[in-house]
Amino acid sequence: MEIPKPDVCRVDFGQPTKEEERKIKEILKMKTIAVVGISPKETRPSNDVARYMLNHGYDVIPVRPASREILGRKCYRDLESIDRPVDVVDVFRRSEYCPEIAKKAVKIGAKALWLQEGVISEEAKRIAEEAGLLVIMDYCLKKAHQKYSKGL
Repeated sequence: MEIPKPDVCRVDFGQPTKEEERKIKEILKMKTIAVVGISPKETRPSNDVARYMLNHGYDVIPVRPASREILGRKCYRDLESIDRPVDVVDVFRRSEYCPEIAKKAVKIGAKALWLQEGVISEEAKRIAEEAGLLVIMDYCLKKAHQKYSKGL
């Protein structure tokens, strides 16, 4: 069932490098995405991106301690309480929270850490990459899918 709402992921913070494009294409082949910091408000970018990915065949897992359900999906308190494997941890939290989220992404066996537009943490990137995760920072997952998903 498609969940319609307006596009609220509008800002373009720049273009990815060729290496980032390679990582993006690899990440887009992964199908289970935990969205950390998702908002229940439909006008928020986190909700819009999660809805978009859900509507495009991805298994979206909302992670928000204060909610029980978002987008008709069970919401988890934190990454460690998710009861199935997670491929991508998509982060809509301020940069200072990202190193701890990266540690938890490593702990649960995620394959990629995605920090949304405006979210940059070199420490989180280092933690995740040292554990073998693919990392993208400061770029919108929805925009990446719109741009790079053809032919995947």
